[in-house]
Amino acid sequence: MDKIRIAIIDDEAPAREIIKHYLNEVDSIEVIAECADGFSGLKSISSMKPDLVFLDIQMPRLTGIELVEVLTEKPEIIFTTAYDQFAIRAFELNAVDYLMKPFQKRRFLDAVKKAIDKIRSGKGNKEPASQLLSIKPEPSSPVNRIVVRKGNAINLIPVEQIKYVEAQDDYVMIYHSAGKALKQQTMKSCEDNLPKADFVRIHRSYIVKVEEIKRIEPYGKDNHVAILQSGDKLPVSRAGYKHLKEELNF
Repeated sequence: MDKIRIAIIDDEAPAREIIKHYLNEVDSIEVIAECADGFSGLKSISSMKPDLVFLDIQMPRLTGIELVEVLTEKPEIIFTTAYDQFAIRAFELNAVDYLMKPFQKRRFLDAVKKAIDKIRSGKGNKEPASQLLSIKPEPSSPVNRIVVRKGNAINLIPVEQIKYVEAQDDYVMIYHSAGKALKQQTMKSCEDNLPKADFVRIHRSYIVKVEEIKRIEPYGKDNHVAILQSGDKLPVSRAGYKHLKEELNF
């Protein structure tokens, strides 16, 4: 029987050593990758395609949640973290388990057995990670950046650089100060994640940064258009116009 191929992604060397030490008691696995940050972890997952990943959440450069978000195919994942506030999000991402540091060996081995059973049964994750992410709950606070994958490149777009977001079928086009980027995400998710004090949904297909709006003009009967600082013109729905009036106090 083929061994379960494992990757360990954690920025703390002692945490990686503990995982490897505990895994010595499991015969049916082999560790094929060990990474100290999210970017190298993403590269290893994409190239080596492990069956199971032990993934820390709070890491520099790219968090564990952001890493999952830009995966095209998702292996089984066991999150390992010292922060319990991410537990609900982890299970909504269909993680096998969520281990709170410092975890006991028995608890760890139970999680590994659960993952191996799932993989051996053929009931592992088959969906793109983006589909799993679409069901995640609202975050407790707005994001400060958006992670976008284009080919093998990962772009981190600071929220303060975003001008507006446009719906495009199952994707959104994010227009920002350095250009634009396409991301598989829903408008509802964007609306939930972007700071509500800075962004407003003016139309079912558009979310715009309030300070980018230069003026609002009538456009036909009961319709309006938002003229942006860039000169772009975006349609404003009745509900969007109401939101703008409340936001801009006019």
